[in-house]
Amino acid sequence: MENTVSQQEKLKQLTEKELNKPKFTAKEFKRQWVLIAISAVYVIYGIIFYYLPLIGWIMAFQNFKYYDGIAGSKFVGLDKFKFLFSDKTFLLVIRNTFAMGALNLFFSTVMAIVFAILLNEVRNRHFKKTIQTISYLPHFLSWIIVVAIVHDALTSTGIINELLLKFGIVDKAYPFLGDPNMFWGIVTFSHLWKETGWNAIIYLAAITAIDPCLYESAAIDGAGRFQKMWYITLPSLRPTIIILLIMNMGNVLNAGFELQYLLGNGLVQSVSKTIDIYVLDWALNARNTDYSLGTAAGIFKTAVSLALIFLTNTIAKKTGDERLF
Repeated sequence: MENTVSQQEKLKQLTEKELNKPKFTAKEFKRQWVLIAISAVYVIYGIIFYYLPLIGWIMAFQNFKYYDGIAGSKFVGLDKFKFLFSDKTFLLVIRNTFAMGALNLFFSTVMAIVFAILLNEVRNRHFKKTIQTISYLPHFLSWIIVVAIVHDALTSTGIINELLLKFGIVDKAYPFLGDPNMFWGIVTFSHLWKETGWNAIIYLAAITAIDPCLYESAAIDGAGRFQKMWYITLPSLRPTIIILLIMNMGNVLNAGFELQYLLGNGLVQSVSKTIDIYVLDWALNARNTDYSLGTAAGIFKTAVSLALIFLTNTIAKKTGDERLF
């Protein structure tokens, strides 16, 4: 009897799924052809500019020569990858990229959340809008301009050294841009200054979706502003934080190129070179011009980024949090 009931329930569930399953018919196509046409443009764009170029990955398994092309170049198997992982410079580059990427991810996430929560507590609407506008304006500056500002501020005659000398904190100008121990901190601070306001926008949007009744109930129970932030706002932001963290994990190896390349010099080269700079040196440097090695380094970067996304998504799934898939 129990088996019969369970089979009937399963049949009912399957029937409901079939009924709820969207059916794509000619009538449905005619009704939504505009949306389909717009979507098709982006699909075609993605195929042409994101997927077709992946054919070039074949170069990583060849001793690619420009005049021979992909079809005429000799296949060398995994030789380029073996060279990469036997190259001490590449291993150093991996360390630098991971370190700067992890620092940027951690501090940018924390600062964006804190800034969004604090900005949400501002009661003066005009002041709040002004602060928000000022905070995300640096996002629209190119890295060339940001590097120029950072460079001018940190030189021996820059404003930072002028203030340190004026208040007697140092006896002589400190070489910030020539100290390897300071480079990662400078890169992280530059990213925070440029992107914190912009990154906070999505958290501010998520905060506006929180039910006001929760805050009213907390106020009745005697909760202060800090307690509301800690026990209501922050837990409510958890799904958004997890989703963005999973997505941003794929960008850990995108630690940057312009900032490190332009601020880097011979004194800090051991900590400033990233995978992107390494690829540039091997693929476009007139002394090397090894497109195959640059492509292999790019494939490694992509593979690690995908692995980090899948790993983070799996952890989120195991802990019962929001996930991408």
